[in-house]
Amino acid sequence: MKLYRYLTEDDTAAFCHKVTAALNKGWHLHGNPSYAFDAARGIMRCGQAVVKDVPGTYTPETKLGDH
Repeated sequence: MKLYRYLTEDDTAAFCHKVTAALNKGWHLHGNPSYAFDAARGIMRCGQAVVKDVPGTYTPETKLGDH
């Protein structure tokens, strides 16, 4: 099955660490990163989609972060 996750974080090193951790667990970048202003909090936010092929059948109970 193909899994999809969208990683988000404030525009800090924490975002890069989150994406790096996913890449080191076998996830692959999917598309371009996004960058947007969170007006409610007054900060910039980053986002990056990642995908991964794993054995099994998808169900809504699949824990994406466990893969």
